[in-house]
Amino acid sequence: SLNKLLKRPSGYGGDDGVGNLAQDVCYLWRKLPVPVIAVLHGYCFGGGLQIALGADFRFSTPDCKLSIMESRWGLIPDMSASIVLRELVRIDVAKELTMTGRIIDAVEAESLGLVTRCVDDPMEEAMKVAREIIARSPDSVAASKELFQTTWMEADDATCLEKETTLQLKLIGTWNQAAAAGRQFGINLPYWNK
Repeated sequence: SLNKLLKRPSGYGGDDGVGNLAQDVCYLWRKLPVPVIAVLHGYCFGGGLQIALGADFRFSTPDCKLSIMESRWGLIPDMSASIVLRELVRIDVAKELTMTGRIIDAVEAESLGLVTRCVDDPMEEAMKVAREIIARSPDSVAASKELFQTTWMEADDATCLEKETTLQLKLIGTWNQAAAAGRQFGINLPYWNK
């Protein structure tokens, strides 16, 4: 039922869950300690676009069509769009795209900040970026994501700097940090995955 779908919290977010089930589809990706990469082509409308906006990176074909089209149905975007849009675009852009339901191509979406990069083969680009990330320490990647997810929008300078220090202290001197440093000198030690 609709009430079950919109129940808060959904139960999937653990003890600190804040969203309903529809919101969790996008919002909980933020809590994963690994990057989430979306590949867009064809049409990416409504809920599909909101799911893509929840990803850490979005690669698209230039001719992909995107729209926050819930207003066409008398609704608002409700899958954590109020969080992800404020991180990606200016408020006037978020309002205009949401209130009009205007369809844009990925080239415009990239210029607005909704798409990370437009390329002819977005799957190839996503795999390239994924391989670059996999070559790094998994601890460093997870800490980088946590750093920006927790400080990007509303944290004051002191909170941001404290978070950097806390995360850095967790990394320094670990096996994976030593392995990453060794790789810079041609010593290819394996990373340890927890």
